[in-house]
Amino acid sequence: MSSSFDSYQKRRLLSSYFSVVISIALVLFMVGILGLVLLKSTFVANKVKEKVAITLFLKDNVSTKNRNNFKESLLKEPFTRTIIYTSKEKAAKTYSKEIGEDFLKFLGENPLKNGIDIYLKADFVTPEKMQELEQRFLKNAYVSDVSYDKSLISLLTKNIKRISFWLLVVCGFFGLVAMILINSSIRLSIYSKRFNIKTMQMVGATKGFIRKPFIWQSIKLGIIGAILALIALGAVIYYVDKFIPSLELIKDYVTLGYLVGGVLISAFLITWISTFFATQRFLNLQTDELYY
Repeated sequence: MSSSFDSYQKRRLLSSYFSVVISIALVLFMVGILGLVLLKSTFVANKVKEKVAITLFLKDNVSTKNRNNFKESLLKEPFTRTIIYTSKEKAAKTYSKEIGEDFLKFLGENPLKNGIDIYLKADFVTPEKMQELEQRFLKNAYVSDVSYDKSLISLLTKNIKRISFWLLVVCGFFGLVAMILINSSIRLSIYSKRFNIKTMQMVGATKGFIRKPFIWQSIKLGIIGAILALIALGAVIYYVDKFIPSLELIKDYVTLGYLVGGVLISAFLITWISTFFATQRFLNLQTDELYY
């Protein structure tokens, strides 16, 4: 009879642990997906920003030597990602193809300028910084004019800020939901052992001594749940990278490191804090209150 009861208790305990692990894994998987979206949103935003160029039109009297020196100096600037030089002759051919006729025959001379397209690093693609660059280049002796799409830059910056804000809000909300769900699972697990906690307390065990095994057990379950969540996240990342390689998910080791670290740290902190307060609650209850 005793053996049958012990076997029942073990099955019940394993079932409780299993449900806690699955709950933690599912919640951390959801948090991991949101974290991945948040981290990669910055990557996508930077990719879009880096397609923006500021064009410098050079004066006709700039010599080839001075032009080459100027291009080399631009490449050394902290704001430059890459530059593309377009001669006035090449620009004329391109424009003629676009309009479908050779406009040089009507004008007799080429009115276009030699141009340098500077593709900026993402951090410099803001209305304020690009305006500073514009004012700086207009003072340059080699530059006759500066051109870039100001309305596009303003709209791009505004939309990126708006999207980033709402992503943070959504991630914060679901992060809070995740903490509540994991906390509820752990509290239910500890609730089934409330009489054991009170018995240990009645025979003289300190609160710290009683809490310690519960905390370690919950942390172990949390780490197992985190590993399961990371395996599922790995599968998602693999298939997303396969169908959308431009996101560079597998090659982005920094993002993957943040993701793995974030999931493991979240599992550790949430399980530790939840178990601490759950055991503390039952330690502070009177014996007759355990039945409610």
